[in-house]
Amino acid sequence: MKKLIFSIFALVICSFALAQVDMEQLALDVAKADAANTEQLKAFIWKRYSTATVDGEEKATVINEVSFDAEGKIQVTQVGGETSVKQKRGVRGRIQQNAIEDNMDYVGQALEMALAYTYMSKGQLLDFFEKAKLSEEAGNYVITGNDVYVEGDKLTVTVEKATNLFLNKTFSSKLGEDPIDGEINYAKFSSGINHGSETVMNLPGKNAVINAKNQDYSQRIN
Repeated sequence: MKKLIFSIFALVICSFALAQVDMEQLALDVAKADAANTEQLKAFIWKRYSTATVDGEEKATVINEVSFDAEGKIQVTQVGGETSVKQKRGVRGRIQQNAIEDNMDYVGQALEMALAYTYMSKGQLLDFFEKAKLSEEAGNYVITGNDVYVEGDKLTVTVEKATNLFLNKTFSSKLGEDPIDGEINYAKFSSGINHGSETVMNLPGKNAVINAKNQDYSQRIN
């Protein structure tokens, strides 16, 4: 009975504390922290290693070089990739090649979508917060909103209270007519700079899973 009373009391205290949070100010604080962090990330170039599996079998890998331009826009260039699908000959080979190219385009579109949720502009963040709901989990802010980029999509963001930086994002949307959902995890360098470390996306329309990892960070040489 005492434990139940304590739990109810703690829940009331937590709810009261969240009620005191100014969502508009929190949005500005998160956007400011993210902008400052992005400014530091501009000094880096890194590789994104993406693996696509279909029905549990690895089918393709894509390697991209990623960086920010001077305006803070993300730049992605493919620098490598391969497929495990054995090439057929003749007409069947050409049909197969077209299918492979279509699937690679599909993977590319999924990765672009993930980037849009990973790196949001100040305006996008403020719009998201304006129609989002706030909760708390493990001592961190959890913000959930719908209709972020398209009608019906959903984004949940976990923000570290101490730094106002992202810890995790989950999203669900549609790629064409196909449903897609993903999870984005963030990590910090020893310097404290935050970065998207790994993204996992589920594409049930293709029975596919895409796992993208950001690695090999190096500072630009001017």
